[in-house]
Amino acid sequence: MDESDYIIVGAGSAGCVLANRLSENGRHRVTLLEAGGDDRRFFVQMPLGYGKLFYDPAVNWLYAAEPDPGLNGQRDHIPRGRILGGSSSINAMVYIRGQKRDFDDWQAAAGPGWGWDQVLAAYKAMEHNEAGANDFRGQGGPLYVSNNRRGLHWLVEDYIAACTEAGLPYNADFNGATQEGTGTYQMTIKGRRRNSAARAFLHPAMRRKNLRVITQAQVTRVLIENGRATGVEYIRGGARQTLRAKAEVILAGGAINSPQLLQLSGIGPGSLLQSHGIPVRHENANVGDHMSDHHGLNYTWKMKVSTYNNILRPWWGKALMGLWYLALGGGPLAKSINHGGGFFRTHEGHDRPNMQLYFQAFSTLLPRAGERPLLTPDPFPGLSVGLSNCRPSSRGHVRITSPDPLAHPAITANAYATQDDVTEMLAAVKFLRRIMAQPSMARWVDEELRPGPQIQSDAELIEDFRNRSGTVYHPSCTCRMGPDPTESVLDTRLRVHGIGGLRVVDASSFPNLIAGNTNAPAMMVGWKGAEMILHDAR
Repeated sequence: MDESDYIIVGAGSAGCVLANRLSENGRHRVTLLEAGGDDRRFFVQMPLGYGKLFYDPAVNWLYAAEPDPGLNGQRDHIPRGRILGGSSSINAMVYIRGQKRDFDDWQAAAGPGWGWDQVLAAYKAMEHNEAGANDFRGQGGPLYVSNNRRGLHWLVEDYIAACTEAGLPYNADFNGATQEGTGTYQMTIKGRRRNSAARAFLHPAMRRKNLRVITQAQVTRVLIENGRATGVEYIRGGARQTLRAKAEVILAGGAINSPQLLQLSGIGPGSLLQSHGIPVRHENANVGDHMSDHHGLNYTWKMKVSTYNNILRPWWGKALMGLWYLALGGGPLAKSINHGGGFFRTHEGHDRPNMQLYFQAFSTLLPRAGERPLLTPDPFPGLSVGLSNCRPSSRGHVRITSPDPLAHPAITANAYATQDDVTEMLAAVKFLRRIMAQPSMARWVDEELRPGPQIQSDAELIEDFRNRSGTVYHPSCTCRMGPDPTESVLDTRLRVHGIGGLRVVDASSFPNLIAGNTNAPAMMVGWKGAEMILHDAR
């Protein structure tokens, strides 16, 4: 019988951390199953190559949301990593941990162990921060975090100056004492290469004899016997296979795949499962529910001065930047496009920032069909500043559409479904224009291209962001933690309510959505989840 102590489903941000930590002491046989393939691909490793991965089915699930009234009926594209490293292998590499009060909220919602002091200890233990260790940063851990202060476009300094002129203070470390302010983002980049969860955690662990990694393995269901998870069924190379777990099955597929697999396994809303002919193993209406995601958009300007468009648009510029990257590991290809950013409050009544900024010395108003052309920007000097909501009140859900495990689930985002989300975004886009009107940036602006100066009234601004907004790729909370099984899917130790030997350890477990990019907290959940699993095995 093919058997392991622990089976991990999904080699994404949390799954790679789990595989590393659960196999570290050598006492447990660990098998990691990944539906995608290996991450040794040029455009995965090259930081700016993620634009080429946006529509690549070889590394990407290529999900599409249901038509969304909040986006004027549009179907949003939802890329998720289908590769070792998961979405950490195709994302923009911004490293944001979340605000202190976010995790105070986690502890209030999920229970003991998820407060700021506990998650900060986990963050510091797993990091090796280029900026050095202090009360908030760690060194000596497996995850290298770049400080991202060198080789930035010169307009970043003027963007930061404009933010301060608009009343947003400079912040040297968004992962420090406070998140509010403007500055540059830390990145999961090491040297010239993306530092995904696979590179930082999984590849070093794959040398261990007690860790087995099986790629191209599509898990179809969790095997449940007498109320306990005993293994999984998966398809590889067209053959259906079974793997047994002596200790636990751990789902780490993310906010889309984990609730989908639970539902396919008979854990979820009873009426939904019955409608697809799936026997109900454990009814829980919360599986796939409460989905929370950040939504946002870019404003774009034509500039009087050179931006990355000028060097990355022509063939000779691409060749020059490619040689710079290959020979010396430098230039724009060695970085994310989001050099600068910030966090701000749309009004003083908020006790913490509720909006995030992204500064890009580059623009793509004229994309090619089916491609997000980070390497083919507009044929004029352009600049974009994006923003997204940090703590939306709108909620969506994930539902299987068929008993076929290869069929994509229905993803309903419900963007801007609440008046609060609309009101906050309206205030945010006005502040974005205020930033660009400050002397440090206004002197370089030729004209606003999107949405354009003709869009001025509140109604016009709302219509514009409904037309142009989309996900910023942070779906979470679809298997959320909580002490009450009528309101949640997992208990405070990430165990599935009502089923023994089964946990979910990924972004779907978040009790609510943190402010900022979700890769760092997903890895942190993997780190803490492994601690809990090992402790409970004693």
